[in-house]
Parts: sequence; C-alpha cells; structure tokens
Amino acid sequence: MAPGEIIVIDGEGEEGYHSIRPDFGDKKHAVCIFEHIYFARSDSMIDGVSVYEARKQAGRILARTYPVEADMVIGVPESGIDAAIGYAEESGIPYEKAIVKNSYIGRTFIKPSQKERMKSVRIKLNPIADRVRGKRVVMIDDSIVRGTTIDRIVTMLRDAGAKEVHMRISSPPFMWPCYYGTDIPSRGELIAVNHSIEEITRLSGADSLGYLPVESLHEMIGYAPMGFCQGCFTGEYPAETTKITLEGKERGGMDYSDKESCQGKE
Repeated sequence: MAPGEIIVIDGEGEEGYHSIRPDFGDKKHAVCIFEHIYFARSDSMIDGVSVYEARKQAGRILARTYPVEADMVIGVPESGIDAAIGYAEESGIPYEKAIVKNSYIGRTFIKPSQKERMKSVRIKLNPIADRVRGKRVVMIDDSIVRGTTIDRIVTMLRDAGAKEVHMRISSPPFMWPCYYGTDIPSRGELIAVNHSIEEITRLSGADSLGYLPVESLHEMIGYAPMGFCQGCFTGEYPAETTKITLEGKERGGMDYSDKESCQGKE
C-alpha cells in the first residue's frame, strides 16, 4: 500500500475492491529504514526493495567491513538470520543454525520495563550447544538499542562452549530517539550515546564488535531511488522536530557499569 492509501473491499469490479489514494503533491517520502533492518517480514517488498535482499546485503557489507577468522556464522532469530546468510556468502564462512527462538515471546526491546525485557530474553532464545562448542562464532544481530541486555546472548553462547564470539550488527549505532512510534523516549537510554564501541564490546563480553556503517544504508537497499528516515542513527528527521518534541529527551540515562543490570541481548 502507498502512504495514506485506503483499500475499499466492496465486491465491486473484477477484483472485488478498489483503492483511494490521497494526493500529497511533492511532499517528501521517508520510509522508516528500520523496516528493512528489523520490523518488516523477510518476504516484504517496500518501494520495490526486497527486505530479504536488503538484510542479506547488510550482512555482505559487514563481512567486507569487519572480516574475522571464524568457524561459523550464526544469526539471532529472526531478523539477524538473513544478514547472517549474507555475511556467510560474502566471507565464505559456513552458516549454521545455532540459536533457537521461542515463537511465543514477542519483541523484547519494546517491553516497558527492564525487568520485563530481561525476563523475555531469558526464555526467548536458546543455543544449540553441540553446534557452537569449541567454535569461533560470528554472531549477527539486527541492532543494539538500550544495551541493557546486550551480554545475555554472548554469555549464553560462551556457556554453551563457544570459543570466541564476534558480534556484528546489521544496523548503525542507535544514537537518537524515534518520535514516530518506537518506544525509545530519550537519548539517555541509548547505549551507543553513552559508550564507545570499545566499551560496548567489553560490556557485551564479545571478542569483537562491528556495526553497519551509516553511509552504507543506501548500499543496503541497492541504491534504490526511495526516501527513508534514518533519524535514529543520524538525528536527521524527515519532519520538523519542535522544541516541545525534544523537551526532556536527554533524560532517562542508564547505568551500564553494573554488569548485573546489563545481562542479555538488546
């Protein structure tokens, strides 16, 4: 569907429905780039761009940007899997399924409290121990947002016997709040705002960490002539951000020095 389009199912005509599209004139079109990274289903097409291929391309870019010697590439279900396949294809390192997802748990990063996020992560993902035992693993995930549960998956893989865990993220560092629907109210909650990549690597317990470069987002979608919002990565929003919208957005900082409060993915 196009922005603002209404599908009317009325039994009329050959298809039994028709659409109504408003005329926005020359208004800027800016699809949320996080749809390609995380939100949308892999079989989606957004403005002619395959979400599956975009995620694979992100993995290929990560493999070229952050190569590492390893025995296998694994993806964190679900949206990390497509990028992991792309990383494996580009690097020549075999892809393996090594993390199993509990299908009855929803998205963890939008849970309203840290306690709920940590509880969900603990029962959401489980490793296949005999796959990772004694192996050097490249683990691909789609994003790190608050970072309050970032070390959980790394710890889980190490407990299962992984020799090394190299974390690759198929999005740039999350640096700004989203004002269009995602529950991220302030910059103070974002780990990449408060810590360097080296510090995040240490907090996560990973052997290395690499994010998708923000300048590679256009390459990720195949340089398609589409507008997209990357405000969460750059602070450049497609609509005017007023002082009222920004008010208080620096509040809500989190203490990442306490390892007990930073267990898990996210």
